[in-house]
Amino acid sequence: MEQHRTRPAQHGPRQSSRATLPPQARGGAAALRRPVAARANAPKAAGAGGSAVARAVRAVRGMPNPRLTGLGGGLFCGAVMTLLGGVDALLFGSSLTLYGVLFLPVCLLTACWVRGNDLLTAPVVVPIAFAVGLVTVAESGDGLGSRLMGIVTALATEAGWLYGGTLVAGATVIVRRIRLVRRRAAARRRAPA
Repeated sequence: MEQHRTRPAQHGPRQSSRATLPPQARGGAAALRRPVAARANAPKAAGAGGSAVARAVRAVRGMPNPRLTGLGGGLFCGAVMTLLGGVDALLFGSSLTLYGVLFLPVCLLTACWVRGNDLLTAPVVVPIAFAVGLVTVAESGDGLGSRLMGIVTALATEAGWLYGGTLVAGATVIVRRIRLVRRRAAARRRAPA
C-alpha cells in the first residue's frame, strides 16, 4: 500500500518569496515593470522643483545601495584606500592630509553599505583599511625596516584622521542599528499574536 507524505500544518501568516530577497533585489523587479517612458522622464521630474534638501534626498536614493558582508566591507574599504593612496602618491606627492580627508567618505560608505547583521564589523575594518592604504603613501627608504618605520610614523602623525573616520563609521552604525531595532519592534507590534 502506498503512503502519501503529508506536510504538517503551518500556523501564522504566509510569507512571500519577496520577503527573503535582499533590499536591492526587491526594488529591482518593480523598476523593471515600469514603462520605459516613465523611466526616461524620471530624472527630469526629480530635478525639477522642490527644495535643495528634497533634491539631495532624491539624488541619494538614486545611488546604488549594495549590501556588503563584514568581510566584503573590509575588502571594499581596504581596496579603495589602497587605490586612493596610490592616486595620492602619483598625483599629489603622498600628501597624508589628503589621504586622511579621502578616508572619511570611504568610512561613511563602508558603514552605510554593510549588511544589518554585520553592522559591528564596520568600525573594526575601517582602521585596518587605513593602515593598509598607508603602505602606498608612507615615506619609505630602501629596506623593510624603513618602510615599517614610515607606516608607524604616518599612523602616529595622522591619528586624528584615523580616529575621525572610525568615529564616523561608529556613529553611522549606531544610527543604523537604532533604526533597525525600531523597525523590528514595529513589525512585531503589527504582527498578529
